[in-house]
Amino acid sequence: MRLKTAFLSTDDGLLMRGAFFGLLAAAGVFLFVDLREMSLASAELPGHDPMTTDAPVLPPALTEGVPHAPPVEPESSPEVLRQPMRFELLPGGTLKAEGSIDLGTADRFAEEIAARGEYVKSVSLNSPGGSVNDALAMSTLIRGKALNTRVATKALCASSCPLVFAGGVAREAEEDAILGVHQVFNAGQEKPSPEQAMSGAQSTTARIARHLDDMGIGNGLWINALETPPDRLYYLTPEEMVEFKLTTAPVATAEQAD
Repeated sequence: MRLKTAFLSTDDGLLMRGAFFGLLAAAGVFLFVDLREMSLASAELPGHDPMTTDAPVLPPALTEGVPHAPPVEPESSPEVLRQPMRFELLPGGTLKAEGSIDLGTADRFAEEIAARGEYVKSVSLNSPGGSVNDALAMSTLIRGKALNTRVATKALCASSCPLVFAGGVAREAEEDAILGVHQVFNAGQEKPSPEQAMSGAQSTTARIARHLDDMGIGNGLWINALETPPDRLYYLTPEEMVEFKLTTAPVATAEQAD
C-alpha cells in the first residue's frame, strides 16, 4: 500500500524523465547488440583478398540468383595476379603495374616513379586490388604527376585497383578490359570490436568517396561498390565507365574495331 501511495504521489515530470532514460538505455543495449551481430556476420563473410585467402582472384558477379562468371577471363594467370605488385617499364613511357596491392606498394611505386624521372607518361594496371591506403596514395601520386592510366585488353583492375585508375588525367579501358568494385573489408589478422569496425568502415568510406570526388569520378561508381559484398564484384560495363566518368577516352567496341 505504501509503495502504491508513493508511486501515485511521484511528480509526473520525474516519471517522464525516468521513462525517457530507461528507453535511452534500452536503445543503447540494442544498438550494441546490433553492432556485435554485424561484426560477427562480417567476420564470417569471405573477404576477397587473393594474397591471404583462398578466394578466387576474380570473384563471381553480383546477382540475385546464381553467381555469374566474370564477363571476360583475364589474360594473366591467378598465380601472377596473386604476387605482390611488380613494375616494368614498357616502350612509349608506359609503366606496367601488375599484381596485388600489398602493404608498401605505394612506397615502391613512388620510388619507381622517382627513379624514372619524366620518362613515365602513363601507368598500365593489371591488379586484383588489395590495400586501400596504398591504392589511394598511388592514385594521388599519379594525379600529382599528371600521368595517364590504362587497363589493357583482358587486363584486370578490381577491388581497390579502380581507385588507382581514377588518378589518371586521361583514363582508358581497352576493349574487354575487366574493371570491378565491391565493399571494403578488414583483411588483417586482428579483428576489431563492433564499434571499431563500424567507425573504421565509415571513415574509410568517407575517404574513398572524397578522393573519387576530387578525381572527378561520378557517385554511381562508389554506390555500386557499397552495394556489393566483398566476395562478389560489380563488373562495370563500358557504358557505365563513361557514365561514372571513370574513363575519359572512348571505349573500343567490337563494332568499332570492324
